Amino acid sequence: MTTILEIADKVATKLNATSLSQTFQAERLYVPNFDLSDMKELRVSVVPREIDLLPLDRSSNKVHAMIDVAVQKKFKKGDAAEIDPLVQFVEEIGDEFRLKRLTDFPQARCVKVQNSVLYSVEHWEQLRQFTSLLSLTFELAR
Repeated sequence: MTTILEIADKVATKLNATSLSQTFQAERLYVPNFDLSDMKELRVSVVPREIDLLPLDRSSNKVHAMIDVAVQKKFKKGDAAEIDPLVQFVEEIGDEFRLKRLTDFPQARCVKVQNSVLYSVEHWEQLRQFTSLLSLTFELAR
């Protein structure tokens, strides 16, 4: 298995083994695209996004593997009482990985957590759906 896919699988496994404020089942996907009828339940998708290979020395590379975690749920009102817990949940996910090594893949350490899309305005307006994107960058030597 490739490095980035192994890391993505380990991220999904760790999320599923972690007790957070919301009930969910994380799934590794390539494209987190669902029918609106499926969005009534909270969806957590782990998506391998990008890999950078940087020279470390003559025989090895420093690898930066970027993994996106999408959190999606259709909302009814879109008020603070409904959305604030989802924003908190996204932050909890980030806290689970920030500067930590993956238990089942300890050579990979999360060196950056970025919530580049706190919520998608497009999904909010067009789909009445909360969609947040959390990007995790793991570093390892290979």
